[in-house]
Amino acid sequence: MRDPLHALEEAVAAGDDFRAEEAARSVGPLGDAVLSTLTEWQASPDRDRRWWAVRALAAIGTPRAVAALIAALEDPDPDVRACAVVGLAQLRPPEAVEPLVARLSDPSAYVARLAADALAQIGAPAVPALIAALGDENVAARAGAARALCAIQPEEAIPALCAALDDPSALVTYYAEEALEQMGVGMVFFSPD
Repeated sequence: MRDPLHALEEAVAAGDDFRAEEAARSVGPLGDAVLSTLTEWQASPDRDRRWWAVRALAAIGTPRAVAALIAALEDPDPDVRACAVVGLAQLRPPEAVEPLVARLSDPSAYVARLAADALAQIGAPAVPALIAALGDENVAARAGAARALCAIQPEEAIPALCAALDDPSALVTYYAEEALEQMGVGMVFFSPD
């Protein structure tokens, strides 16, 4: 059987994304045994090599691989950061909540949006940090937090979402209104008598 890590390296060098994706998935079962090589790749000046290292780490999914994915959230390239966010969204580790909340104000709007999606997928463990992020000075962070809370719909966020209705950002108020509406807050029920 061919070494999946070697196959990944060859595919990346050849620029063959289809083969690289297949190889990255097959690296997963190797687990922590290949982490040292993948973390070396993460330090490479080659953006593609770093991106595929992060993709393979997501396929591995062990606690050590998750730690390496969290570290990749600081990569200088937004595509590598986006790959790390997507990997964390799939794995849903609670320890990624705070680093993902920090990405809500990423310079890349794409990464910030993916971070909000990832936090929504993590769900309940992310709620306290998302409620706190509604008070962030960065508009993108507040909007991302409101958007994630809209998807999760946690009852404990109702007071913070009500306060967010007065936010100066129309986007924040939109997601706060949407969340509250979906949770049935403010709805008036009456008897047809």
